[in-house]
Amino acid sequence: MPRSAILMSLRPHQWVKNLFLFAAIVFSGKLFALHELAMVAGGFILFCGGASAVYLANDVVDAPQDRLHPEKSKRPIAAGLITPARAIAASVLLGALVLLGAFALRTEFGLTLSAYVLLNIAYSFWLKRIVILDVMTVAMSFVLRVIAGAVVINVPISDWLLVCTMLLALFLSFSKRRYELVALRDGAAEHRSVLQNYSPYFLDQMIAVVTASTVVAYSVYTVSPETLERFGTGHLIYTVPFVLYGIFRYLFLVHQQEKGGNPTRVLLNDIPLIVNVVLWMLTAVVIIYWRRQVP
Repeated sequence: MPRSAILMSLRPHQWVKNLFLFAAIVFSGKLFALHELAMVAGGFILFCGGASAVYLANDVVDAPQDRLHPEKSKRPIAAGLITPARAIAASVLLGALVLLGAFALRTEFGLTLSAYVLLNIAYSFWLKRIVILDVMTVAMSFVLRVIAGAVVINVPISDWLLVCTMLLALFLSFSKRRYELVALRDGAAEHRSVLQNYSPYFLDQMIAVVTASTVVAYSVYTVSPETLERFGTGHLIYTVPFVLYGIFRYLFLVHQQEKGGNPTRVLLNDIPLIVNVVLWMLTAVVIIYWRRQVP
């Protein structure tokens, strides 16, 4: 069993999703507190391990369908490079080690990571076959990442931030379903059975709803009394254009460039999106922390 096959099955390119753990420390004003930053970094590593354990189990379940997909058929388990028995054994061992580390780091963090693992196991075996609920489960996984980043350093988290995370994840998930439905055409249902319950028109309606909701929710968050009181400034409203551009750019890639099957890969390979995300992060950090540094 080649080491490269094992590494590929852990899907390290998907670990970028776990950067959502850093949302709480950034928006709590503790980004430069070294102890808290180290705690979140440790949580990030453990969450990556937990996610990889889930990916291994999921690839075993999805192997028959993955073999019908032009890209996913190259996954090691689907391609026969790793046997299902070894993949499950590796998943159980990795998951156990990660959860032990998570509870050692902080009990609440261990419980949150456990909830993430259980939710995604339920998704792999059942929830991904239920229309709408399949997408909502994926979105909830992102919310749990944000919650994990908050509980690991014991800071409160804004309800608005959770709502924005949920809506953004729904936007990406519905866009992914649309890409799969259009790209795979008549073979879409064979690859993912739930796709037979979707149509491009229905998904476009859902995408339109969550797109508008995401922008509105984030805009309200930037000027909410809670935000003004916490940061002492209403200048976060100036980060809204970056959110707008990011969403519009992603819609352009989905509809005009026929991309969106892998949101992580799109984010890591589209230069305008990368620049936009970096500028949003820098702008938000400057706005949040500038007043804290200037006497």
